Formats: sequence, C-alpha cells, structure tokens
Amino acid sequence: MLLDGINHVALISGDVDKLGSFYREVFEAEVGPTTPHGDDGGETMTVIRIGPHTELNVFTIEGNDQADRQTPMWGRGRLDHLGLQAASRDAFETIRGRLVEHGASDGAVNDFGGVLSMFFRDPDGLEGEVLIPTG
Repeated sequence: MLLDGINHVALISGDVDKLGSFYREVFEAEVGPTTPHGDDGGETMTVIRIGPHTELNVFTIEGNDQADRQTPMWGRGRLDHLGLQAASRDAFETIRGRLVEHGASDGAVNDFGGVLSMFFRDPDGLEGEVLIPTG
C-alpha cells in the first residue's frame, strides 16, 4: 500500500481548550499550542496528537457556528478534509504523479516544516491532503 493511515482530520471546535483537555485526560493525547491561522486574524489552529502519526487539526473561527450543529447521524455533513499519511517518500511521489494524472491535483507540494503536503479533490469534491514527514 502507498498509504500508512490517516495523518489528520481537520475539524472546527467552539472550545478547543475543553476539547484538548478531554483528549489529553482520556487518551493521553499531546495538545500542541494554539497558533494563529489564516489571513484575517479570527482563526486559530491547535494540533492534538492522538497517535504516532495521527492528529486532530482543530480550528476555531470567529463567527463560525458549525461546531454547534449537532444533528442526528447521517445529517452532520462532511468533514472539512482528510490528511492521509504516505507510507514513504517514494510512495508520496507515486501518489503525487497519480493525482496529477487523474486531474485531482496540480501536484504542488507545500513544505510545512515537519511535513511535506499536497492537496487534492476526490471525485465527490472532498478535499484531501497527502503528507510525509520531512525528517
């Protein structure tokens, strides 16, 4: 397989401190610092590390009430995006070529310091991201 699991799931929270405490206390997760995200100053991101290479990327966004929408199962909408963990650097490059070939990505690679990342859209329009650690 070219993938080695889920790298991260991106979600919106109304109270990242409460969420972080829950995952730390129940699952012994590592809760990273909350940092500014986006260009308008009303958005933050907090990484909650829940496994060796699996995170929750938790966003707070001023004026966004999506975290308050708690509807019955199958009525909750889709996730913002999935981050998939490539099994190796070679696998990352193979996936990159295939995504471009399928018209799902322009092949641009982002260097986020600790990881390389590329975004794609699946046939349903869901955004995905493939990541590989740089170290």
